[in-house]
Amino acid sequence: MQILITQDALEWFRQEVGLNEGDALRFFAKYGGQSRIHPGFSIGMTVERPSQVAAACEAEGILFFVRESDAWFFNDGNLRVDYDRDQDELIYDIA
Repeated sequence: MQILITQDALEWFRQEVGLNEGDALRFFAKYGGQSRIHPGFSIGMTVERPSQVAAACEAEGILFFVRESDAWFFNDGNLRVDYDRDQDELIYDIA
């Protein structure tokens, strides 16, 4: 599994979440919501120190990661996170 954060998404995380160099953000499986892969689940996120990392990427000094306990949600696919300016929302693509 690989994680890709687009430049637009990175800017969104900096502005809306307040992430700076040295911070870490975890993506996790959240009960509720919608996803194409697992009905009734969606992607959540939280700022926390990395542990039990299954996949990670660093973008301009910010670490984005998924824990081993949440890897099932991504079905060994790659996670691409983008930002849609028109809809003002993050777009998660798992392929």
